[in-house]
Amino acid sequence: MKEYKMRRGETLEERIPDMEATVEDYFGPITGTEDFKGSDLYVVGEPKNPVFKRVVVGAVKYSGKKDRLAVNFEEADPTDLSPDDLEAAGEAVNAKNEFLLEATGRDAKSRRDSMKRAVEDDAPDY
Repeated sequence: MKEYKMRRGETLEERIPDMEATVEDYFGPITGTEDFKGSDLYVVGEPKNPVFKRVVVGAVKYSGKKDRLAVNFEEADPTDLSPDDLEAAGEAVNAKNEFLLEATGRDAKSRRDSMKRAVEDDAPDY
């Protein structure tokens, strides 16, 4: 499960006021919920894109901090996909990136840089 921060001065609720509808628009009908760190996340058990086997997404609430977006994309093994399904791989990448951009306000490069900084902050000083 990956967690993403919003841009400075923005909240997840401002960026995506209706998480359930947004998740359904991007990935397909919600089939249930799953608990993660005390928050209920939406589960799409049968995503509309065949590259995804399962998608879990939602807001994780922290007391005293801004909510974060938690996401887990379970993807099919590319060797198991048919040629038609392989064509959907590009659409799957676009759906992920567009959803994360809408939710966080950060593009892929900015999200990678933020993740690198978080890992560097956790590294022990020698």
